[in-house]
Amino acid sequence: MSILPAPPTPIHLLDLAGEHAAMQPALADALRETMAGAAFIQGPAVGEFTTELGAYLGGAHVVPCANGTDALTLALMSLELLAGAEVIVPAFTYVATLEAAALLGLRPVLADVVPHTFNLDPTAVEAALTPRTGAIIAVHLYGQCADLEALRRISTQHGVALIEDNAQAIGASYRFASGETAFAGTVGEVGTTSFFPSKNLGALGDGGALLTRDPARAALLHQLANHGQSQKYHHQRIGLNSRLDTLQAALLRVKLQHLPAATAARQAVAARYDAALTGISGLRVPARDPRSTHVFHQYTITVADPGRRADLQHFLQRCGVPTMIYYPLPVHAQPAYTYLGYQAGQFPVAERLCASVLSLPVHPRLTPEQQAYIIECVGSFFGN
Repeated sequence: MSILPAPPTPIHLLDLAGEHAAMQPALADALRETMAGAAFIQGPAVGEFTTELGAYLGGAHVVPCANGTDALTLALMSLELLAGAEVIVPAFTYVATLEAAALLGLRPVLADVVPHTFNLDPTAVEAALTPRTGAIIAVHLYGQCADLEALRRISTQHGVALIEDNAQAIGASYRFASGETAFAGTVGEVGTTSFFPSKNLGALGDGGALLTRDPARAALLHQLANHGQSQKYHHQRIGLNSRLDTLQAALLRVKLQHLPAATAARQAVAARYDAALTGISGLRVPARDPRSTHVFHQYTITVADPGRRADLQHFLQRCGVPTMIYYPLPVHAQPAYTYLGYQAGQFPVAERLCASVLSLPVHPRLTPEQQAYIIECVGSFFGN
């Protein structure tokens, strides 16, 4: 194992500057039009963007909001669950999935994940169900759908709402055994997404949205996101002030046009990684669920010996290859959630993944030459 020469050009984990430079004229036009119109809140671009995103997602109703965490909060608010109701969430996820439930006085209940896809394990979900369960939140982690076939069946059989956290899988689709195909985020009662700048469809600031196929629920979500108003100064419910800025909507309209090409580029990068890294002893490439497409928000390998992950990350850093760990600490080990009473060892898959996953650069502007260098570095570490 030896440090390789510097990469052909600097490698970024995410190249937002390069991505935006390629669409700069259209972004600048959107900015000028928004400034000229001066409708910075609830301007026309907001409705135009949500209509266009809904069409992209097969006709879903899209309700904009301020960020992805608000989207999760609003989704749960729309269910009108009783205080203390239980919400089943993955043990391997970003903390916002639990945070939204906890802030509303609901109780997050953890369920372990499937080791190869990293997504919620339906068997663990069934084991976690109680008479107090009000909802299941399925996170489509890293860009691939959770087992929507099984999770939809469980939610239907037990009368429990299914929420999809689709912040990392915008545009992914799932094929059911019946032949039905649906976009991620449009299967459960509500789907949520984030337009945080690093997301596949990212704003130049913050933003989020909710997805649903039910027009009545869409109307309720619109109301909840706008102070609970049925009309201005008439508040039917307690709501939030959670709006997508007109400027961000205008910029997202531009970026949405580029999303299919960006997704295809991510998938091409992932395919090259798969071809080169599959079979290397000591690591496992991301598994593909044949029922789901994968939009590769992250390309996440698993290091067979968790004790070597830090060494691999340090080695790649010295080679000029940035990496990231999503996520280094299981949510039940976070100090804020010790009140839930979980102990180390209760979620062995999630705990092992937190100790062994490592995400490689996968953005659309990663060149074949840069990727070849990354692959050579990884192979060098593992003695290939």
